[in-house]
Amino acid sequence: MPLYKQVADLVRDQIERGELKAGDPIPSEAALEKDHRIARTTARRVARELRDQGLVHTVQGEGTFVGRPGTPRSPRKVPLYQKIAQDIVEQIQQGKIPSNRAIPGEKVMMRQYGVAKVTVRQAVAHLRDRGWVFTVPYRGTYVTTSDKWPGSQGS
Repeated sequence: MPLYKQVADLVRDQIERGELKAGDPIPSEAALEKDHRIARTTARRVARELRDQGLVHTVQGEGTFVGRPGTPRSPRKVPLYQKIAQDIVEQIQQGKIPSNRAIPGEKVMMRQYGVAKVTVRQAVAHLRDRGWVFTVPYRGTYVTTSDKWPGSQGS
């Protein structure tokens, strides 16, 4: 049996046992990749297999959820990208990532937080919109100087 079908069966079992309920997100591609030591393309096939079985639906940029399209999604207290952004803010405030230094890159954050690239990009955009970071095209994203941080005298 192909690996993607084996992993899809594991997720289907979680749904059937009630561990994952209608509206709950299934593990992200990055989480499946990490937890089952599979390639990203295999993780994508897992979601496709579950969609083909009518067990889940995907919302572009948000994830794959148990149930058919239109099933109300379980509320998340704080969106995952905001949790990631808050973690980066805490590192900045603690001096772990100083001003004018790069924050971790996309691939590093994808591995660290077990999320897809789109989620990392949402977190970085959230940080940028609030003035914590600035992006230099083709170079990276850097911490702004403390006088530009939200709530500082300079802003």
